[in-house]
Amino acid sequence: MQSFGCRATQADGAALERQLATQGLSPATSLLEAELVVLNTCTVTAAADQDARASIRRIHRENPNAKIMVTGCYAQRAPHEIAALPGVTWVVGNSHKHQVAEIAASQDLLPDARTEATENQLAGGQPNQFVSIEAVKLSTPAFTLVGDIFAHTELIAAPVFAGESIAEKTRPNLKVQDGCDNRCSFCIIPSVRGQSRSMKLERVIPEANALVAAGYRELVLSGINLGRWGRDFQPQQRFEQLVRALLEYTGIEKIRISSVEPMDWSDDLIALCAGSPRIAKHAHVPLQSGSDRILRRMHRKYRPWHYAEKIRKIHEAMPNAAIGADVMVGFPGETDELFEESRSFIEHLPFTYLHVFTYSSRPGTPSAAMPDQVPVQVARERNRVLRDLAAAKNRAFRESFVGQTLEVITLHAGGDDWTDTLSDNFLRVKVFGKHTPNFHMATLISEVKGESLVGRISST
Repeated sequence: MQSFGCRATQADGAALERQLATQGLSPATSLLEAELVVLNTCTVTAAADQDARASIRRIHRENPNAKIMVTGCYAQRAPHEIAALPGVTWVVGNSHKHQVAEIAASQDLLPDARTEATENQLAGGQPNQFVSIEAVKLSTPAFTLVGDIFAHTELIAAPVFAGESIAEKTRPNLKVQDGCDNRCSFCIIPSVRGQSRSMKLERVIPEANALVAAGYRELVLSGINLGRWGRDFQPQQRFEQLVRALLEYTGIEKIRISSVEPMDWSDDLIALCAGSPRIAKHAHVPLQSGSDRILRRMHRKYRPWHYAEKIRKIHEAMPNAAIGADVMVGFPGETDELFEESRSFIEHLPFTYLHVFTYSSRPGTPSAAMPDQVPVQVARERNRVLRDLAAAKNRAFRESFVGQTLEVITLHAGGDDWTDTLSDNFLRVKVFGKHTPNFHMATLISEVKGESLVGRISST
């Protein structure tokens, strides 16, 4: 099992591993011994598609007898492109991801045993109500099962851990939301993930409590559009209600919130995060561009001044918080003047890090057909400029904590005499001494070294 891409895709992969285990399938000790390889793909950029294709070719080359099943976002977007690759046995879109384990475990579902009746059974017995006949058919050589993602109401997820060793499994990610109702002009995700849908509290709370019972101290909440959690319920609920419920009904020591869109950072959510020591002081607020003209072309739902107001409120409520953003460069129509407008906007806000992306045209999105596409070399240079700006901001943020005490969670041994940790406000800290993973401790910061801070256990 191999998952690509974001936290949500990783969570889907963890759920698939659970389902495969319930069907009696066990993990292979190595790729060469695997009879089945499941690839859970991403398609957010052209590079993500390329990574998936490269993995398929490598797996088929190294283990030609293995059956390869490809699922996930790339499988939903371009199933026949994947089905044409040598070695692929099944292509299963996100619309039918909940049937992956059933397909993989049943010898009756091998491509050479397919019948029209079996296809209809997989489609739920009602193909015209769920998936078009054209979408469910044999490909050469792979069987392709992809339906209307907007008719899909399943939300599969399981806790995801940072690595394979026990020492690294300290901060499980729990996906509580999937899909997106926004229609940003550059984004393929709604068409491969479907409409926004939320995990109900009666499922979230037991999942969190099971992690607490297993000894985990920090939980990362994730989703495709996390701040929209609960808006699909009747009556509607708000994301801050979920966070409050986790604080009230679970014993989790630390909740870390992943990416939340700017307009979903309500005053109530900001106050809740600032007021609870059990919520990590960390806000990731996607920006994409600081240029009003580009934001409008992107079909983003806020203006730069709206965004700036949210960031300033977060910073005023939590002065020591890590504040980060996703930023895109090279969007169609981004002139030198508009890029400078975006760069200046970013420079004047209290960001502590940035995730900078170069625009990648996705087939079927409105931006792919826009005029004034930016040359790749120009976009790459703009990417470098923003990465340099982000590095300077991050360095200044880290230096501000020298001589101060930070709360950290231990991750794993990073060397002979130090342990890798993560602070409450999202900073990597090397703590002197060997310490057991998955513990919170107070650390006195002594210096900045490379990309990390260095510290010792505080005596206070």
